[in-house]
Amino acid sequence: MRAARLIKMVLLLQSRPSMTAAELAEELEVSERTVTRDALALSEAGVPVYADRGRAGGYRLVGGYRTRLTGLARGEAEALFLSGLPGALRDMGLEDAASAARLKVSAALLPSVRDAPDSVARRFLLDAPGWYQEPETPEMLPPIAEAVWDDRTIAARYRRGDGTEVERELRPYGLVLKAGVWYLCAGTDGSFRTYRVDRFTAVAVGEDRFERDPDFDLSAFWSDRSHEFARSLLRAETVLRLTAAGARRLPYVTDRAAAEEALAAGTTDADGRLRVVLRVENEEVAFGQLLGLGPEAEVLAPDTLRKRFAEAARGLGELYGEDLP
Repeated sequence: MRAARLIKMVLLLQSRPSMTAAELAEELEVSERTVTRDALALSEAGVPVYADRGRAGGYRLVGGYRTRLTGLARGEAEALFLSGLPGALRDMGLEDAASAARLKVSAALLPSVRDAPDSVARRFLLDAPGWYQEPETPEMLPPIAEAVWDDRTIAARYRRGDGTEVERELRPYGLVLKAGVWYLCAGTDGSFRTYRVDRFTAVAVGEDRFERDPDFDLSAFWSDRSHEFARSLLRAETVLRLTAAGARRLPYVTDRAAAEEALAAGTTDADGRLRVVLRVENEEVAFGQLLGLGPEAEVLAPDTLRKRFAEAARGLGELYGEDLP
């Protein structure tokens, strides 16, 4: 434990011109007295740690000393590639590994480019969760992430959409964070499936490691499945007549791919409006989405949806009638 702390102290001093005892104590999570003892131990071991006295003093390395103890452990190297997702790292229990990896990389950089990590962090940030929601960390995410990293099988209990629970033996291949929701891509029964992590009610990580399929591509798998999933939700159709403005706005109020497909196959009426057949999730969802187009879209079918819009129009007329010219 102390050896790891001493190495971290050297790397911290190597990555910065100097640090006060208080700063080192905070980074190392020890007392300032312990920092003093560690600095003395490093000096006795031949590491040229110099202490500047006074209020503005601190510790620094003398003579451009550089240690070669910067080799990344496997877990640190893997976590480094996720360092742009601090929330995801914290949720999966990899924050410490990523911090150690960044520190080692910073220590290995030349002084002229040592501020590069801070410079990038000040300019770019990847914020994965969507708007208007407070992301929650699924309780079973840390053990699942552990199994994914180690290629270990898991015995899990999973709650389906209808509320029933099933037991599964899974080979966890990868995790995906989509709009603040975690998904597990796992192998089972000779195929691959996707599971919402927040629906796992129990997870036991096994001792056995599984052999990964070398042909499995997480990015390609997710792209295919997410597209299939989005298409599978569009089980109904509605026929619309759109003004030019309505046609422009349609992709912004409903499924973009479905809207673009409908617009491409649309036909123009005699009055210049575009008649399209739009795939939608259901009538309720379509009503909420298309209502945002106002008079720029006319629902022709199904008749039940058209009647809902007529009722909404009458209600708006009654509400704002006295203000109409």
